Amino acid sequence: MIVRRSTAVLAATVVIGTAVAPAALAADASPSPSQAIPSGLYGSTDPTYDGVWRQSLALLAQHTVGVKPAAKAVDWLTGQQCANGAFAPYRADATAKCDAKTMVDTNSTAAAVQALAALGGHDAETGKAVAWLKSVQNKDGGWGYTAGGASDANSTSVVIGALTAVGEKPADVAKGGKSPYDALVALSLACGSDGGGAFAYQPDKKGKLAANADATAAGVLGGLGKGFAAKAGAAYDRTQCATTDSPGPQDAAQNGADYLAKSLEKTPYLRSALAGAKDQPDYGNTADAVVALSAAGATSLAKEPLAWLEKNSGAWAAKAGPAAYAQLIFAARATGTDPRDFGGADLVKQLGATGPAADASDHSAAPSDEKKKDDDKGLGVWWIVGVGLVAGIGIGFLISGRNKKQQL
Repeated sequence: MIVRRSTAVLAATVVIGTAVAPAALAADASPSPSQAIPSGLYGSTDPTYDGVWRQSLALLAQHTVGVKPAAKAVDWLTGQQCANGAFAPYRADATAKCDAKTMVDTNSTAAAVQALAALGGHDAETGKAVAWLKSVQNKDGGWGYTAGGASDANSTSVVIGALTAVGEKPADVAKGGKSPYDALVALSLACGSDGGGAFAYQPDKKGKLAANADATAAGVLGGLGKGFAAKAGAAYDRTQCATTDSPGPQDAAQNGADYLAKSLEKTPYLRSALAGAKDQPDYGNTADAVVALSAAGATSLAKEPLAWLEKNSGAWAAKAGPAAYAQLIFAARATGTDPRDFGGADLVKQLGATGPAADASDHSAAPSDEKKKDDDKGLGVWWIVGVGLVAGIGIGFLISGRNKKQQL
């Protein structure tokens, strides 16, 4: 999981719900000359497709390292919510009422829930958002990017993270007798098959599943019932896909982690390519894989890709912006690495520089579990781009520039 996953995710689809990460074109987009970037918003690129997404990840990342986000940054996010509880990727005029033309989506909504739940004091907003998410749950137990769209691993996983963030048990959130975990398991590839252990984004038109690293990183976190800011799980030494007659979400998650580990054996990074371009490192997906491996208890296997990110991700993050910095902070946190000394870079400072100055009362270290418990007590215009999606190509939901087919 997680940037969920991409600053340039182009959701081209004929079938509603194939669209995923709320950040299409964001990495390379420039603000329109006639459109000023809101002062409370992180990042300087056009927020049309990823405003709420990148804001949510930025606020959540700051919270995990003990930084209190600027009040106007939080206010900007809460102000983007529609009366029905859903969030669109970006509403330029937040005073205007949402209507049928406002393209809200599950990913923006679930990301906002994860951020606001962590910050605390936003029970009204998160309660309405979760209620909306439940109202658009599919009969297979999962979620698509848009309401009514076919379920996909990425969207289902980010919603699971939102449910967990507000204290809900995903297994109990069922539709048609199916829970989100049922939907995820159905998208996992059986051991022994091509790409066995991985998650597919969605079945193709013939119902076939194709391994997708981005969906797998998301599926691992979802299967474990964790969100973007997952901590390392108990050490786990399994090195191969484990076959079971009736795999549960934990089994599917561990198999997914095994798949990611094998994908990182030849190179310490995952690869992807734009159509017609050569393979290239996928920084965002690699960061997501680090979080997924650590959350599954395979932190030792995440060390090499993390070290590669520390050495090589600086230019990518500077271009991709706040959500990319958030991804790297999540990767650092999951592995017990100091995000203020990430290969010599201070990710916290770099993230902070992309938005309004943090509250003067921010802290220098991540909040302790005890403090978080106390805090807890204190408690669109995204439309589907394009008209076709090549069968078998999974698209991620985190922000990192992944409008492309996974090449593993």
